[in-house]
Amino acid sequence: MAAAFFNRFSKTCSTTTIRNPNFKLIRYMSNVPENTVYGGPKPQNPDQRVTLTTLRTKHRKGEAITMVTAYDYPSAVHLDTAGIDIALVGDSASMVVHGHDTTLPITLDEMLVHCRSVARGAKRPLLVGDLAFGTYESSPQQAVDTAVRVLKEGGMDAIKLEGGAPSRISAAKNIVEAGIAVMGHVGLTPQAISVLGGFRPQGRNVLSAVKVVETALALQEAGCFSVVLECVPAPVAAAATAVLRIPTIGIRGWPFLQRQVLVYHDLLGMMQHPHHAKVTPKFCKQFAQVGEVINKALSDYKEQVENVRVPHSPYKINTTEVDGFMKELQKMGLDKAAAAAAEAAEKFE
Repeated sequence: MAAAFFNRFSKTCSTTTIRNPNFKLIRYMSNVPENTVYGGPKPQNPDQRVTLTTLRTKHRKGEAITMVTAYDYPSAVHLDTAGIDIALVGDSASMVVHGHDTTLPITLDEMLVHCRSVARGAKRPLLVGDLAFGTYESSPQQAVDTAVRVLKEGGMDAIKLEGGAPSRISAAKNIVEAGIAVMGHVGLTPQAISVLGGFRPQGRNVLSAVKVVETALALQEAGCFSVVLECVPAPVAAAATAVLRIPTIGIRGWPFLQRQVLVYHDLLGMMQHPHHAKVTPKFCKQFAQVGEVINKALSDYKEQVENVRVPHSPYKINTTEVDGFMKELQKMGLDKAAAAAAEAAEKFE
């Protein structure tokens, strides 16, 4: 009884409007104070949320599907504002955020931090979280347990895993059967670089090309709702796309593919550093040179601070209050502090 009453009461509080004495409608929101220091993004309309149904409809109509990686709240807000369909919290964070040379070192706990941050910032896109290396290969139970954590603790809508080995196909099947949506990944699978011999394109000979298509089909059969194709030749991508009934998402600019994914930092040209140049794929098109803008802004800031050209203070205190403040400081024997306050008041007022 108590639980039922509480549920009804909660729903009433979240949706009911009342009139104040000025006859203005007020909506009570428990999570947003009326007066806040910092503004934030406005919540998206739940009806506009991208779901698997949205993606299937777009795929059936031949409409474009956009996917971009996000690793934190700010990047998630940008994706949300731009109307990107899928936000992928990729294990590529290991390289572009944590500074590693591969995706292997990142842990599940680190991925969950990224997932939660993105979930707070992206309200419209479908949220997909990568399963970190070593968190799903050992057994079907390990795979399901990890996927459950990504949804429950990370706030994701679905997970992505790299296909290839039979154990990974089985992992995808078991996760789907547990009621969790799965995105597959074929071609260059960065978690398998030990076997692949590095970050090398796949599908460049008959056996490799056939394996890409067979793995994509196996992932579809396991129940995946889409498959990422990374670093495979155009004919191989075309063949896989033609034979699959689910969307293929290319990490490459093939003109016949309407579904694409790029790393956030790569497409923005955000990082100007030898390490990032080393891990940025050749195929990545940079749509901006944000890194140059950031570097210039930081250099300008450094130069301004060093030359003591401090911006005008936006925070005001009237003369009466300043005088009272200085008197109190003097009573406390803090003459030096009182003098500093007087000088600052004169300078900034």
